Amino acid sequence: MTNPLVSAARIARFTAVMYKPHYLLYGVLWVLALEGTASLVTQPDSAWRPTGSTAVRIVVVAFVLLYLRMVDEQKDLEYDRVHNPDRPLVTGAVSSVELRVAMGLIAIGAVAASLALSVGSAVMIAVAMAYGLALWGLERLFATVRTNILVNLVVTYPVQLLVTGYIVVSAIDTGEVRAHWQAAAVAGIFAGAFLQFEFARKTSRVRRPDELLYSNMLGAKGSAGASLVCAVAAVLCDVALVQPWEYSSPGSLIAWLPALLLAIPVSAAWTFLRGNRTDCPALPAVAFILALYLTLIAQALTLP
Repeated sequence: MTNPLVSAARIARFTAVMYKPHYLLYGVLWVLALEGTASLVTQPDSAWRPTGSTAVRIVVVAFVLLYLRMVDEQKDLEYDRVHNPDRPLVTGAVSSVELRVAMGLIAIGAVAASLALSVGSAVMIAVAMAYGLALWGLERLFATVRTNILVNLVVTYPVQLLVTGYIVVSAIDTGEVRAHWQAAAVAGIFAGAFLQFEFARKTSRVRRPDELLYSNMLGAKGSAGASLVCAVAAVLCDVALVQPWEYSSPGSLIAWLPALLLAIPVSAAWTFLRGNRTDCPALPAVAFILALYLTLIAQALTLP
């Protein structure tokens, strides 16, 4: 039996390799931007400020993202043996048993921490993690889910929506957000922002049937276009909810800033389609998400 300290060290190395700092940054900004925006559009007369409950949600989401990364590492093992032979599970740097033990500890900790906020918080995060496990089973049972990237997207994306739901429900329960329809509609901003990145990172002008690329099915123009449409949808959703025209200067400037950020994905799509680069660059898609989330946080802090 492996020494627990050795296993802990192996899990720590796995985390360092597979859970890069930008994943953590994404989780932190996701919680702050989502909670702040939901607060702004449901209670515009009162200022939003992060609370102790916000900090708990950040910690929970950060660990749940690691949990989902561990799930992906195991369910994608056969694919990674061919396309990513340096992954820790493929090389034996960590074992499936060690990952599952770590997942169990994360699940217990996430539910317990969320239960300290509210029962609804605990239920939502438990459902999100359970759905992550269910995806593993669905990919094993149904070949189409594994091999058809669009079907896979439809089946797998709801886990992101469930984490979004956790943040919103929890923030309603702890008083940072009011239970109005706008709180649910805010999910559209974050769905669009994430999906523009998802399409961009799996787009190539070269068809590679052995890889899961959206461009294999949609073509380079179709896949790049889908990414751009998602970015536009995110911004339109923000504009419709925040209603920048209701603010006077200088508040209106930051309220309209998300629309200006569309220059990032528009420029990236134009450069990719008009240039000679084989793969669509993922960096502009990441920059758009980070810039948008930072802008949303700034809006929540300054507009009321």
